[in-house]
Amino acid sequence: MKPLSLKSSLLLTATCVFATLMPSPVKADATLGIGSPAPAIDVEHWLQDGKGFFKPVTKFEKGKVYVIEFWATWCGPCVMSMPHLAELQNQFRGQNVQIISVSDEEVEEVKEFLARENEELKQTFEQITSAYCLTTDPDRSVYKDYMDAAKQQGIPTSFIVGKDAHVEWIGHPMEMEEPLQKVVNDAWDREAFKKAMEAKQQLEAAIEQISKLAGAGKFDDAIKLVEKQITLTDDPSLIGNLKDFRASLMLSAGHVTDEVVQYYRERLADMKGNWMSLGQFGYSLTAVVQQGGKVGPLAAEAVAALAPIADKADPEAQPLVYHILAQLSKVDNKLDEAIAFQQKSVELSDDRQKKRMQLFLDELTPDKESENDEK
Repeated sequence: MKPLSLKSSLLLTATCVFATLMPSPVKADATLGIGSPAPAIDVEHWLQDGKGFFKPVTKFEKGKVYVIEFWATWCGPCVMSMPHLAELQNQFRGQNVQIISVSDEEVEEVKEFLARENEELKQTFEQITSAYCLTTDPDRSVYKDYMDAAKQQGIPTSFIVGKDAHVEWIGHPMEMEEPLQKVVNDAWDREAFKKAMEAKQQLEAAIEQISKLAGAGKFDDAIKLVEKQITLTDDPSLIGNLKDFRASLMLSAGHVTDEVVQYYRERLADMKGNWMSLGQFGYSLTAVVQQGGKVGPLAAEAVAALAPIADKADPEAQPLVYHILAQLSKVDNKLDEAIAFQQKSVELSDDRQKKRMQLFLDELTPDKESENDEK
């Protein structure tokens, strides 16, 4: 498989980072957002009622707080969130908070799932979720009124409905504890969250545009747009990722400036002694070169940082680490060094890896012979 370029690697990283740091985007044409009146719910089947503590809900009562969470039996992150939701329900049980999880699957399908045992917790999913309300709504009416109306694309997604029956927060249930606590304590700043969410939506749209420009090889245009976003962003963690993005685009564009080299030297210093991070960094550098970019002195500096600790890598990872060192040495025009590293890679490889590693060693040998002929 062709390795990802540094550009591609960072695009994937940026996607994951922004997915983690931001709530799922609410598009501009959404009809349900932060501050909107929460639609009444009409759930078809209530399967669990919090051990009899809760009653089915259609309209939201003033002064109470509700969490409407969308999930499915096939959704791994949804299942992983269940113990956390149970903990939150138990934590806020006496504070007028009701958590309602809504699937759109058929009743029998959900019941079969609930009867299964979680091997780690040694409990059935019925036991795990017994603290809160678990429901299913096969006609998807609630899904349409919430998920579709808010233009939410993935599950699990939670909506916090505040004491005045308006939407206070939208996001992943694993990130819900702090906003829920503040909503309960009347300390939540709805407008501030709305403003921050809109700013992050704008940033996400810009990242998508930057990705398209980079994918089309328009690196200079992509770099300018990243630089603009850095000036518009207040979040230090997002600024850091944007700077990473810019530096990678500079290399992909062949702009190996003193500033970019110094930026990556600082990154190399931060990664000192970490074979995994250095290996990933080295891998990305070789991919940049393979796709027409330049890395200047960074190839040699990555080798200098990684080679002394290559034997500290996990045994199964060592063949790849030495292979990366061989590739970097080739980029740096040090064929003797590249051959020595690749011979080590072949030596350490298992039967499955050995053929592939030998192929690269064979590629290096003609290069060495040509070099000798020229001399």
